[in-house]
Amino acid sequence: MLNPDSSASAAATLAAGRLPGGLLALAVVLLAASAGTIVVALAFEHIGGYQPCALCLMQRTPYYLGAPIAALAVAAAWFWPMRSVLALLFAAFAALMFYGGGVAIYHAGVEWAFWEGPAACAEAPGGGSAADMLGDLGQVTLPSCTEANWRFLGLSFAGWNVLVSAALAALGLYAARQALRRA
Repeated sequence: MLNPDSSASAAATLAAGRLPGGLLALAVVLLAASAGTIVVALAFEHIGGYQPCALCLMQRTPYYLGAPIAALAVAAAWFWPMRSVLALLFAAFAALMFYGGGVAIYHAGVEWAFWEGPAACAEAPGGGSAADMLGDLGQVTLPSCTEANWRFLGLSFAGWNVLVSAALAALGLYAARQALRRA
């Protein structure tokens, strides 16, 4: 249960200008963007029918971890306005997005055949006997990472993730810098 005095003191701290609302707003934007990216990816999968490959699933991990970190940053900005803690949370978020962007660049390169993907991304063997196909029914096979299932303006899901990850990493670094600058 939240202490009403602590939320009142946090509100007073914000009102007094000791913690600019800009840091709280940045934390909210990072939370909304990371959670929104997860929702969009799941909607393409479950509503649009686009099955993710192994690298696609790896690209989701930074968002699954980044959303709770951004939520902690929102809570820290509101209830415990210590700039060093905020800077650390924002920097951790940015590091996750840099990692996600790196995986996305790698995946886009695999799609464009700039380099080979991991063995987990190999295309599923096709054909075979009827007995082989019946035996394979119980096994779930992910699509190949070498072919983009969807493109918009020439970019695949991986290509768009490079842009989103880069923007969120930059925003996370900016937020960390702002938190440290005003410390």
